[in-house]
Amino acid sequence: MDRRSVVKSVLAAGTGMLAAGAAARADTPKVPRVVYHLSDLEKVNFVLGNLRNHIDGMGGPDTVQLAVVVHGPPLRAFRAAAGSDDVRVKVAGFVKDGVAFHACHNTMEGMELTLASLMPGFTVAERGGVVKLAEMQTQGWLYLRP
Repeated sequence: MDRRSVVKSVLAAGTGMLAAGAAARADTPKVPRVVYHLSDLEKVNFVLGNLRNHIDGMGGPDTVQLAVVVHGPPLRAFRAAAGSDDVRVKVAGFVKDGVAFHACHNTMEGMELTLASLMPGFTVAERGGVVKLAEMQTQGWLYLRP
């Protein structure tokens, strides 16, 4: 192999690596995506406080994409008819800020809850909360369990 062939091969390989790097950067979200895992009833207010601190610490809701997956006992705290006014106000504010709230389908069935019985802004994690968390992590979401 002569010198020109070697140089062409090196340039071709380098160009391919640069193109692959550019494609990977194009797939990277513009803002960090973080999912909070809430499965402890006593941590509801703590997680809501973390959300506020996270948004404020990042410089506002446009600088981070947040989600909360709720399963087990804490889902009771988000019932529309029985949740506290403080939680209701905070959730409504977070929904306005773009925070996504996901309720575990299995927990909803066990507690005989419907989407309409939860505070506005929730969606159903149809295959379950832990499955939703795993799916989000494979999509590049960072996982936090306070």
